[in-house]
Amino acid sequence: MDGTVLIADDDRTIRTVLTQALTRAGCKVHATSSMVTLLRWVTEGKGDLVISDVVMPDGNGLQALPQIARERPGLPVIIISAQNTIVTAIQAEEAAAYDYLPKPFDLPELMKRSARALDIRRRKSAVPPAPARLRAIESDLPLVGHTAAMQALYRLVARVMNADLPVLISGESGTGKSLVARAIHDFSDRRSQPFVTAQLADMKPVEGPSALLTRARGGTLVFDEIADFDDEAQGRIVRMLDALPEPGPRILATTQADMAEALKTGRLRKDLYFRLGAVTIEVPALRDRVEDILLLADHFLARATRDTTPRRRLSPEAAELIRTYPWPGNVRQLENTLKRLALTAADTDIARAEAEAALNGQTPEPPRAAEGEKLSASVARHLSRYFGLHGGALPPPGLYDRILREIEMPLIEIALDATGGNQAKCADLLGLNRNTLRKKITDLDIRVTRRRKLM
Repeated sequence: MDGTVLIADDDRTIRTVLTQALTRAGCKVHATSSMVTLLRWVTEGKGDLVISDVVMPDGNGLQALPQIARERPGLPVIIISAQNTIVTAIQAEEAAAYDYLPKPFDLPELMKRSARALDIRRRKSAVPPAPARLRAIESDLPLVGHTAAMQALYRLVARVMNADLPVLISGESGTGKSLVARAIHDFSDRRSQPFVTAQLADMKPVEGPSALLTRARGGTLVFDEIADFDDEAQGRIVRMLDALPEPGPRILATTQADMAEALKTGRLRKDLYFRLGAVTIEVPALRDRVEDILLLADHFLARATRDTTPRRRLSPEAAELIRTYPWPGNVRQLENTLKRLALTAADTDIARAEAEAALNGQTPEPPRAAEGEKLSASVARHLSRYFGLHGGALPPPGLYDRILREIEMPLIEIALDATGGNQAKCADLLGLNRNTLRKKITDLDIRVTRRRKLM
């Protein structure tokens, strides 16, 4: 790697790590915590590459990009930012940044991109910044959340939006797979081209594949619920992907099917999966990001009452009900519920009784295991929900022993019931020594009733 790199970041550790890594790679490095100093270096003609944070004590890396472009056309700028949202990534792209990496970044990946930038030494052409348009898109896009799961999704979307690789988007019904597909298109450099969603019926005619390619042109072609396509249609898609024109559309696919099971049963062809699964984005279920539920609720209420005054809001009691409800229909169910509440609520503050009515008056129940779900996955869902119900705080200490006790007691009770209260058979079933089982029965205060088991 050869060249001079200008680094601007107010984090001393990041400046030190990048300086050492780039110096070892053969680069000269100038590092600063000041945006003013960085811009002075650029004006003086220093540097072949800029690596800059967004938020600095005396400026903003994104807002400085147009000035850098005017002073030094073709000088590549890599933006690194802790503001890990889709919109930040898109602003970097539209403001003509050479590349964007969310923090915490992978150092080898940043080094690879820096080497590429130094080799190219030119800035990609990009659409001028359009913050108003980005805000409009964001307000209509319920990809809202601050949980680790959503932050990981944001980072992955930002990385793949302008790649030519196919993307497979998986997740339960109602999680927002189609929204992710739309976001990848709308925030990419293909956004001015068509966005086409293909269903099974589109692949039935002989001319189906060619018709889809004609409609999509250089835009984005999405195969919706790809595992629901029959084998013949999937075979046509394989042949179509092998003969994509150049330039051709970006290929995306969505599915709510379990990939391992779909491949095992033949519901999804392996040759198609290998072509579509270059990048896989897993959209988390709402129960796996409980902390985001009220953020989403506020978002949906604001959107539903955009043109009305006053805006609706959830009362504390209604908010607690909404937060602890299992939402089997995921984000789609939550959105429809909030739309209904925005329309039917009697007052500005939505009462708990109104929220209960919108949920059909049913007391929320813990989510049930999906058909064919592994026990470990079901336990993981319940544990994730248990952590989420503490509102961002940690559960009380002693969690390990408490959880084991919670699992151990019903396991022994059910095993005793299955063996008619016969402790010898129960111990054998559980793989325990009989004396150990008896001690556990005593310690856990389990009532044993001997009966004849009709099995």
